[in-house]
Amino acid sequence: MKTAVLTHADCLGHVTPEGHPERVARLEHILHALEPLDLQRVTAPLAADDDLLRIHPESFIREIRASRPTEGFRQIDGDTFMSPGSVDAAYRAAGAVVRAVDMVLGGEAPNAFCAIRPPGHHAERETAMGFCLFGNAALAAKHALDHHGLDRVAVVDFDVHHGNGTQDLLWDETRALVITSQQMPLWPGSGRPDETGAHDTIVNIPLAPGTGGAEMRAAYEAQAFPRLRAFKPELIIISAGFDAHQDDPLANLNWSTDDFAWITAQLCRIAEELCGGRIVSTLEGGYDLNALAKATRAHVEELMKAAR
Repeated sequence: MKTAVLTHADCLGHVTPEGHPERVARLEHILHALEPLDLQRVTAPLAADDDLLRIHPESFIREIRASRPTEGFRQIDGDTFMSPGSVDAAYRAAGAVVRAVDMVLGGEAPNAFCAIRPPGHHAERETAMGFCLFGNAALAAKHALDHHGLDRVAVVDFDVHHGNGTQDLLWDETRALVITSQQMPLWPGSGRPDETGAHDTIVNIPLAPGTGGAEMRAAYEAQAFPRLRAFKPELIIISAGFDAHQDDPLANLNWSTDDFAWITAQLCRIAEELCGGRIVSTLEGGYDLNALAKATRAHVEELMKAAR
């Protein structure tokens, strides 16, 4: 079976103002980079509100729908904007992760990557922020737990910014382990090691500005991978942000494309050990277009190697 890649043209309809880093060209560059690869290509469905209700209250979902502008832009916070196509894009992004979980747990694909936008890991229970509208990675976890009846799911987030939304949405969830590395100090300011969740199921790994690949690898080998193996997840979800790349303009970590390939390969090996290789990955950040395209392709190529 082939690695599945889920996306939809609606995700290109989420337009942001000129000069905004989370722009349509991000997904265009990724899709171009993945085009030559031998993948199972899947059209992302629209998420159902019943799915979104696993992580967000109905009032918040209504608020997002009501915030859709008829033209131009509507600003949600200091850096989060909506255009007329943003609601459909967000529903496709959420639908992609739900469908990806169904495919991987249903044996239709060994693993999957959701090439979607807007991203999701900053969206809190009742707050859209940080370019994010719905909490995609947390939704994938809750869908696997509640719909498919899994007992343990892990989320690993290597975006350069802390996944405060995923942390908020899964703070009380005993069945989900959340492991997230992030540059600190950096927006949004959360992600300290003492933020461990209500049941000690959240692992934050702050990385100092300038941290390179060798230090990152050591941190994951010392802190992340042992916790993963001890938890024994039945599915691993990756929040795949590529803005820790040395060329990214929004942060100051110094990872190379090879570092993203390495961390993906390690997670694939652990998934093979623990849960039959079952991984669902979803796109988060990454704002230098060339670095983003190369790192995403390296990430997907490692998923493909694991699928063979």
